[in-house]
Amino acid sequence: MKNFSKATVSDGARTELHDKLSLTGAEISVNSLPAGAGVPFIHSHKNNEEIYAVLSGKGKAVIDGETVELSAGDWVRVSPSAKRQLSASDDAAMCFLCIQVKENSLGAYTQDDAVIEK
Repeated sequence: MKNFSKATVSDGARTELHDKLSLTGAEISVNSLPAGAGVPFIHSHKNNEEIYAVLSGKGKAVIDGETVELSAGDWVRVSPSAKRQLSASDDAAMCFLCIQVKENSLGAYTQDDAVIEK
């Protein structure tokens, strides 16, 4: 069994990587919204925080009624209970990643979790 997985993401509105990469600690999706389009629902989570990374374009997130303007290079972390909805601007498409992980589950990170191999 290999110690890695690889997947190719093709053009599409949404690609979830959980099954494609056999993820065990996170859900990651690649999302594309055409200009003027939005996620068709408002949602929150029971346990998982979401981290959004805007890869290209621009748009907005409405989080608990507050509008957050978004453009390429922006990252936003949203608490599980927050109500959220994303949309592309009227004049530009938006492509973004959504990383979903259980809130407060990170035990170690970066150098605390790294093992330097010789």
